[in-house]
Amino acid sequence: MTKLIKLLSWNVNGIRAVQKKGFLEWLEKESPDILCVQETKAAPEQLTKELLTPSGYTSYWNSAERKGYSGVGVYTKNSPVSIENGMGVSAFDGEGRVIRLDYGVFELLNVYFPNGKSGKDRLDYKMSFYEAFLERIQALREKNPNIIFVGDVNTAHNEIDLARPKENSKVSGFLPVERQWIDKAMSAGYVDTFRRLNGDLVQYSWWDMKSGARQRDIGWRIDYVFVSSEMAASVKNAFIMTDVMGSDHCPVGVEFELA
Repeated sequence: MTKLIKLLSWNVNGIRAVQKKGFLEWLEKESPDILCVQETKAAPEQLTKELLTPSGYTSYWNSAERKGYSGVGVYTKNSPVSIENGMGVSAFDGEGRVIRLDYGVFELLNVYFPNGKSGKDRLDYKMSFYEAFLERIQALREKNPNIIFVGDVNTAHNEIDLARPKENSKVSGFLPVERQWIDKAMSAGYVDTFRRLNGDLVQYSWWDMKSGARQRDIGWRIDYVFVSSEMAASVKNAFIMTDVMGSDHCPVGVEFELA
């Protein structure tokens, strides 16, 4: 008997802000088994009871030390075996960017990868984070081959993944060094589920709000669901929910089978 698991991921650009735009109603309607959120910009004690415990869900949070910044959270219908915040690397863990849920059958990591646009120091930080993260999941994979990592990776992989690749070739988010890390992760055996199941379909998950880019669909695909190659065959559907409003990102998701 197999069960189809629906997993969604969304950079909400402020969980309290998106609550005012119908987030809980959307969650009830979509009813995913697991929802990962990034850029929550809040600590659990700042959230309402409705946001912490929507009907049918338990939530887990990893918040940044800095108020109103970064942060990730997971809503889940099924209780994990264990939860871990961070990667065990002090240089990164204060920013609340990683939460890991061990479901026994698989490991899920919800990640808000750093943005490198503010300057060289921040780009260096982003690249160091990338390397530490890949090392971490490879270590986990030695114990459990079924790894899923989701979130805002803050990099478009190939030219098909953003509307204006030439104009952005020297902009963080589409730099060769950033794109090469995605190549490296894929060479290590992690599968971009959307691209694997949708071929050359052009869809984006983030748009610059200041320029009204969403109305013109001048976007980037920087939000992903990756699975280890051992799990790839179990993923039956991968999609981007471009019609969902409330953030500068839209949700992405997969449906996968569990034996």
